[in-house]
Amino acid sequence: MATDFDRTQDLFALPEGVIYLDGNSLGPLPRGAAERVRACVEEEWGGMLITAWNRAGWMEKPRRLGDRIGRLLGAEPGSIVLGDTLSIKVYQALASALELRPDRKVILSDTGNFPSDLYIADGLVRTLGPSYALRTVAPEEVEAAIGPDLAVLMLTEVDYRTGRRHDMARLIAKAHAAGALVVWDLAHSAGAIEVDLAGAGADFAVGCTYKYLNSGPGGPAFIYVAPRHQDTARPALSGWLGHEAPFAFDLDYRPGAGVERMRVGTPPVLQLAALEASLDIWDRVEMADVRARSIELTQAFIAGVEAACPSLTLASPRDPAARGSQVSFRHPEGYAIMQALIAEGVIGDFRAPDILRFGFTPLYTTMADVEGAVAVMARIMDGGLWDRAEYKRRAGVT
Repeated sequence: MATDFDRTQDLFALPEGVIYLDGNSLGPLPRGAAERVRACVEEEWGGMLITAWNRAGWMEKPRRLGDRIGRLLGAEPGSIVLGDTLSIKVYQALASALELRPDRKVILSDTGNFPSDLYIADGLVRTLGPSYALRTVAPEEVEAAIGPDLAVLMLTEVDYRTGRRHDMARLIAKAHAAGALVVWDLAHSAGAIEVDLAGAGADFAVGCTYKYLNSGPGGPAFIYVAPRHQDTARPALSGWLGHEAPFAFDLDYRPGAGVERMRVGTPPVLQLAALEASLDIWDRVEMADVRARSIELTQAFIAGVEAACPSLTLASPRDPAARGSQVSFRHPEGYAIMQALIAEGVIGDFRAPDILRFGFTPLYTTMADVEGAVAVMARIMDGGLWDRAEYKRRAGVT
């Protein structure tokens, strides 16, 4: 059944008069989320107290919701679990993958990766000692840099700045042929593009839920472990809820079965309730439809901006197959231009040093939004309306 985007648009609470093109950074509020969180707070926490862990199924939510996300990512049932932050999940996946290749010491990533992922990798390498190394190359040089000493290839599938997309299946095949494992960060893929983790032969993947999946600020992250690794991958963070029997209170750690061993701390129950409301929308959606509509929207936006704003330079790949669901343009005054856009009700964001970034989410982004955003941008650029002191003062979050 084809996705009814007219219906999904009505299921988000967006402010009147705003064109929201920043769902790739923080998804908007699903209309059902407030009621779902209210019920979790008042009826479950308030009414059931601690018995809600059993009666309301709180303890099972990380796996149940993981399977619902897994449908969007082509993942096998029972291969995704939710909880903790994305940085923690990156650390878990990377450390487990390294341990599965004990005779190799090299992690390969690219300079377009999200800096936090590189920080995590660098910290892990420092902990493990001088025999381990993190190598980074330009994104287009990754495939050629895969060699026989590689332990783990760690990549973000869609570049957070430009939207450039790696060829997941191709790079996995190349890494596996070299004897390496691959860790994917899907922060800008999950809910944005079609992903086929099982079909591509992925080893590990991680991602957040507060962007395209709309779980709200600070929403939990997820981790994917391929079934073939689940009983051999040792969790570096041996948390209480990753234990085989948490409530046995055994002093010795025994990893749980399957992906459950990748749980660490107590599930963020209120955030999971918000995510559950968003996934009720996603359950109506086919990713192939989302991707097709995304391409229509982004192609129209590129054409419109290039025609109306010639001083902006496209930073994203022109070929839609080579990018995710975002479009970025460069300008030396990109920060001020973005602040002017936001002041006029067109919300995107800025990434240093000069990138104006716009995310397109077909669940609520329309062609009218595209046309309206282009018109506002043209007016700002034609009139130099961005050239004001208040637009050039940097806020803490850009």
